[in-house]
Amino acid sequence: MNIIVLIKQVPNTTEVKLDPKTGNLIREGVETIINPDDLHALEAALALKETHEAVVTVLSMGPPQAIDAVSEAMGMGADKAVFLSDRAFAGADTWATSYTLGKAIQHMGEVDLILAGRQAIDGDTAQVGPQVADFLDLPQVTYVFDIQAVHADYVVVKRRLEDGYERIQCRLPALLTVIPGAGKPRYPMASRLLLACREKAPIQVWNAADIRVTTAEVGLEGSLTQVMRTFAPKFERRGTMLEGGTVDVVRTLTAHLRENKLV
Repeated sequence: MNIIVLIKQVPNTTEVKLDPKTGNLIREGVETIINPDDLHALEAALALKETHEAVVTVLSMGPPQAIDAVSEAMGMGADKAVFLSDRAFAGADTWATSYTLGKAIQHMGEVDLILAGRQAIDGDTAQVGPQVADFLDLPQVTYVFDIQAVHADYVVVKRRLEDGYERIQCRLPALLTVIPGAGKPRYPMASRLLLACREKAPIQVWNAADIRVTTAEVGLEGSLTQVMRTFAPKFERRGTMLEGGTVDVVRTLTAHLRENKLV
């Protein structure tokens, strides 16, 4: 069984700040991590590896330093990795990102199951997983928190709802987006981390030519949307002084609260 896990290196959002002049994220000196939902997708894949003799390959796209996330995934137990890194991929929106990942998956060959985190904490769009499934014309199930059974041609999963869950049977190959479930992501093993950092590590680095795409199809050029400006909202505190006797103040305050639907 061949399983591909999509992972992304993201800034630790508890550390992120905006440059007040440019409105851009300040990334210098900010800790980076594997996207939390992606860790749960990887853990689900590794659990299947232990019970179904699966081969787990992680797939990631990013700048050169993002290979650290790929190495960490290898340290957790992934068998192979493909890292997409090319200046042409920079500035991609979710459309261009999913197209690039989809082309890479096609280039990787046969796959039985693709797992991805529900969404990335830096963008919070939850679009890339479903868009990859659409590009590859695969069935998909989102918000999966438990993979109950995997058979030769179908998988049975539990999908989280607002007030419960659905139990779904989905044919394979398929793509699942994963949310935190019962299994806590394991820690990387030091021996595996050392192996991942060696030149002979099973990590392939691909560029645009390797997956046979043009620069016009990926990155900023291939994006259908553009972010014109980012900024932090300005908060301004305003107060109103109420004067008069206690009864009058209470009546005025109560009327104000009701008018603003606060009570």
